[in-house]
Amino acid sequence: MKLTDLATAGGCAAKYSAARLQELLRGFVPAEAENLLVGLDPADDAAVYKLDDERAIVFTIDFFPPIVDDPYDFGAIAATNALNDVFAMGGVPLLALSVAAFPEELPLDVVRAVFDGAEAQVREAGALLAGGHTIRDAEPKYGLAVVGTAHPDAIWPKSSARPGDALYLTKPLGTALVLGGAKRGIADLAEATRWMTTLNRDAAELVRKVGPSAVTDVTGFGLLGHVHEMATRSGVRIELDAGCLPAMDGALDAARAGVSTAGTRANREYAQVEIGDVDPELVELAYDPQTAGGLLVALPREKGMALEAEFARADVFLARVGEVAQGDGVALA
Repeated sequence: MKLTDLATAGGCAAKYSAARLQELLRGFVPAEAENLLVGLDPADDAAVYKLDDERAIVFTIDFFPPIVDDPYDFGAIAATNALNDVFAMGGVPLLALSVAAFPEELPLDVVRAVFDGAEAQVREAGALLAGGHTIRDAEPKYGLAVVGTAHPDAIWPKSSARPGDALYLTKPLGTALVLGGAKRGIADLAEATRWMTTLNRDAAELVRKVGPSAVTDVTGFGLLGHVHEMATRSGVRIELDAGCLPAMDGALDAARAGVSTAGTRANREYAQVEIGDVDPELVELAYDPQTAGGLLVALPREKGMALEAEFARADVFLARVGEVAQGDGVALA
């Protein structure tokens, strides 16, 4: 039994479209509380609640249908994707609970492998998987609710990018393209799986040393969707260099072969971007929905060399992809 045969969409490509979600929340009155540092106004990668002058809790939930057939890898990818939201806020994961839905006829060893893969990633993140909730469902789904901690004065919102900032990515792009390409024999599934099971823990620790202006992680809305959110909420213009966008092995070959997803189409509708003379496969890459993608980091240009040196010293992936300017909107050229 292939897990992906039981799903209509997999990974972060199964998310509600950003445009539909935006419409859903329009007019929704967010909770007002003095100690709610991050909630729905504006929304971010996780909620943040201040406990006292030294401590805040970071809380998130994320789950989705299978994106790969191997159950252990599915659990590990889903856990990585949820844990990364805490890292994107500048927090450290503390505790996780499983959110699980499986067909009752699915063999127990398959379900157990999903849990085992998730538990391994939670432990690697320095947190504890302490329980959860499981229901019957014809379509498998798995993810985590995660609680982390952060200093109230050291939260990384996506809404604080400033003109003059440089923009960096901590993972290459192309998970959906590579997965689609693997089905056609033109890309390696192991390449996407390796990146989707790489926690953003190490990257976040290195970013913390330098001090960012704004951070988010790149997931289902694609690079351009998340850049659009950062630009809109920060009141700035973000200019991306298409030639600097890093791609996973096989991603651009898959794009040239016509691989695409419904998530990509939804991202194109959501993020209206000024596109210059850019090769079509790079545009496809920039809209491609990512699962457990890297951090998108904006920080003052003068800190760029220090950030690059820290990542090079630690042998952690980093690519400079653009800059923040005065104005509004997003440009890809």
